[in-house]
Order: sequence, then structure tokens, then C-alpha cells
Amino acid sequence: MKGIEPAVFTVLLTIFFSSFIIALSGAVMPGPLLTTTISESSQRGFIAGPLLIAGHGILELALVMALLLGLAPFLQQTSVFVVTAFVGSAILLWMALGMFRSLPSLRLVWDREEKKQNDLIISGILMSVANPYWIIWWATIGLGYILYSRQFGLWGVVFFFAGHILADLAWYAVVAAAVARGRHFLTDRFYRGLIAGCAVFLVIFSCYFVYAGFQRWMA
Repeated sequence: MKGIEPAVFTVLLTIFFSSFIIALSGAVMPGPLLTTTISESSQRGFIAGPLLIAGHGILELALVMALLLGLAPFLQQTSVFVVTAFVGSAILLWMALGMFRSLPSLRLVWDREEKKQNDLIISGILMSVANPYWIIWWATIGLGYILYSRQFGLWGVVFFFAGHILADLAWYAVVAAAVARGRHFLTDRFYRGLIAGCAVFLVIFSCYFVYAGFQRWMA
């Protein structure tokens, strides 16, 4: 790239690819966004995945900017971690219980509903906030990587964020495509089983965050 020394560009590429891999490890973890992607893609097709990630990306870009402007010390406080863990756990459990309650009457709707695309973008934002793993990841791993990337100026942060958000987009695009292309082969029974499995994962994560919150509180 013009104006960037070859040695620095090599480091920037390393930041990009390592950010991609690390972000992908977090993206594949089950959570509210994955559940929503499966549900929406089964009804509205492949486009649901990228639109949900667009909302997710808007929120993450705002968070990166906030961290660079001084939010980092606040997120690293014990009280913030504990509150995030407990509140996030309650939200995940509430979502899981709602999914379990809906199972008996849950059906696939093959006719696409005419909804605004903004609805999915907003859902991407809300489902990200509902996941305590997302906040804790950014307060620890994400923050550390931002501080490292900032050593190489604005380009360092840009390459970090590009790798990160492309990992999210790649994974959820694959999920959305798989659900959308296979939806004509999905039965209501299989769909209920899929949603039930996601609900179980949400319960497990809810319990984990309660445990993590108590561990940090008692430390």
C-alpha cells in the first residue's frame, strides 16, 4: 500500500489474519445472534445473515471508537464485569425459556415476510448487546488487541477491525446460506429440534456467566 513500508505492511497483514482467526473463534460460539440468524434465515433467506452482521458491525465499530477514546478502564472494573455477567445471564435465560415455551407451536414459515431491512440491522445490534460473552470479550481480548494494533497508527486499528468483522461476516454468511439453501428440506420437527438445541446452549451459557460473576465477585 502506498505510504506504508513493506515491513510495517507485513505486520499489518499479520494483525489482519490473526484478528480474523481470533474473531472466528468467538463467532462460532452459540449465542443470541446465532439463534436469530438461524430463525430469520429460515424465513427470509440468505440476506438475513449479512444484515444481522451489519448491525453487529455498527455496534462493534462504535465500541472500538469508545475504547480508543477512554472507555477501557470502565469496562475493566470488577463491578462492571459482575453486573454484565449477572444481567447477561438473566437475558440469556429469559430468551431460552421463551424459545422452550414456543416449541410446541413453532413452525417454519416459508413465505418471506415483507419487513424492512432495518429490522434485521437493529436485531443484530440488540442480540449482540444481549450476549455477555460479547462485552467480556471486548473488555479483555478485544481491548488488548486494540492497544497492540494502535502502536501502528490508524492503519493498525483498521486492519484489526477489518479482520475481526470479516470473520463474523464469513461465519454468519455460511450459517445463513446453509439454512436458506436447506430450508426446503427442513421439517418443522427438525426446526424445533434445532431451536431447542440453541436454547439449551443459551441455558448453559447463562449458568456459566452466573458462575463467572460469582467467581469475580468473591475474588
